[in-house]
Amino acid sequence: MFNWNMSILKTISENLKPSTTTTPEINEGNHSGRVDINNLLDRARKEKSDERRTSLIYTSLFSLIVIIVVTVLSF
Repeated sequence: MFNWNMSILKTISENLKPSTTTTPEINEGNHSGRVDINNLLDRARKEKSDERRTSLIYTSLFSLIVIIVVTVLSF
């Protein structure tokens, strides 16, 4: 009975382990414990750029769909 429960707990704990892709990247050169503001600003700029790109893609697709629908309905 006890071994069966332990095997279930082991299986559950193995399933709950996060994958290695969810761990943050560590810069090998900086281990001082300080935060480099330039790295944070670069990350924020990159995220904002990605958001803009995604927004532009969705807006373009929506506009294209509207143009196609209006063109089809006009004939």
